[in-house]
Amino acid sequence: MQHVDILIYAAWIIPVEPENTLYEHYALAIHAGKIIDLLPHDKAEKQFTADNTYHLNKHVLIPGLINTHTHAAMNLLRGIGDDMPLEQWLQERIWPVEQTHVNEQFVADGTRLAIAEMLRGGVTCFNDMYFFPDIACKIVDQVGIRATIGLIMIDFPTAWADNVTEYLEKGQAVYQKFQDHPLIQTALAPHAPYSVSDKSLTLVREMAEKYHLPIHIHLHETAKEIEDALALSGQRPLQRLDNLGLLSSHLMAVHATQLEDDEIALLAKRQVHVIHCPESNLKLASGIAPVSKLLKAGVNVALGTDGAASNDDLDMLGEMRTAALLAKIVAQDASAAPAAEVLRMATINGAKALHIDHITGSLVSGKSADIVAIDMSEIETQPIYNPLSQLVYAVGRDKVTDVWVAGQHLLKSRFLTTMDIDDIQVQTRQWRDKISSQLHL
Repeated sequence: MQHVDILIYAAWIIPVEPENTLYEHYALAIHAGKIIDLLPHDKAEKQFTADNTYHLNKHVLIPGLINTHTHAAMNLLRGIGDDMPLEQWLQERIWPVEQTHVNEQFVADGTRLAIAEMLRGGVTCFNDMYFFPDIACKIVDQVGIRATIGLIMIDFPTAWADNVTEYLEKGQAVYQKFQDHPLIQTALAPHAPYSVSDKSLTLVREMAEKYHLPIHIHLHETAKEIEDALALSGQRPLQRLDNLGLLSSHLMAVHATQLEDDEIALLAKRQVHVIHCPESNLKLASGIAPVSKLLKAGVNVALGTDGAASNDDLDMLGEMRTAALLAKIVAQDASAAPAAEVLRMATINGAKALHIDHITGSLVSGKSADIVAIDMSEIETQPIYNPLSQLVYAVGRDKVTDVWVAGQHLLKSRFLTTMDIDDIQVQTRQWRDKISSQLHL
């Protein structure tokens, strides 16, 4: 018999690849942080012994969820600007608070809070865009989650940098420090076309090409963004980025709620990834991405929550359900965005957008053991006819019991093994008191 580190027996396994596949009464064998086999219970019992064996006979195992767009530290701003459109929300709430309060400690505490929430909701990887990316990387390393950390670029001074040169120099330093980290990669993160000039975008493209980095940008988020761009330059932002050479398989276009048919064709042609954030777009009344059209055109669509300041949660299971329902009503087609497709958007499609699909995003032999166990036995999920459908349309994140990242058990029976949740709560309340006293909330 072969000895492995971990053997997990489950009622069901949904590997995501092959698509629409469901294994019943299967086990996962894990060694040195990687999946080495998926096989029926009886065969696993004969072939493997393990240091740690888990019998999750009421659970479904899925690949770790990938939150492909968020602003982790903004968890500390959850609820400070509700019921406002994007421009008002930014100008009257978010930017003033950030100018006053964002520093290294804010990012450290906010990122911890976000990671704790994400792990408890089955997220094993997130794609971040915020200030002090070096601090975010430090927290990611301490916890053991997987992340792509954005090297922010914006054409005005912030607590992180004063000018374009400093943004790039600091970003390069973060990239070089963490380039060989097993769980961390970096991406260039110009904020948006309306906040980054042509010159800066060109420098971003050149740096991305030099270091083979993804680019992560808000794009076509609102109708006003398009109107303002046309008034200023006579170009829609997507065309402007194409003219600058940014549209490629390395670009993640976040939101994309305002797309014409020829732009969808252009995204497909350039192999751009679209990151759909349905709940944030709904709350800010920004619009709805044409998911069904994008998928039919062959565009890779992944899911993100956006930040907790505009969502107000980092619940990827909830995001899947919202994405599925929205796609159906927009397309006027109940078969649009079926459960299997939406699960792919939350797993392997996110991995493809981040260029880590050879590492994670599906439960396949040779990939990292990034795994989520979800208890399907409670009354809220009964009766079960189709576990995959139930996962998307009925399961809440409170049913997530266990999470492994690269074989490390980060959530064990709802307990965070590498984080002090009491300390996180204390720090969060202190930030709330400090920020609310100045905002008079």
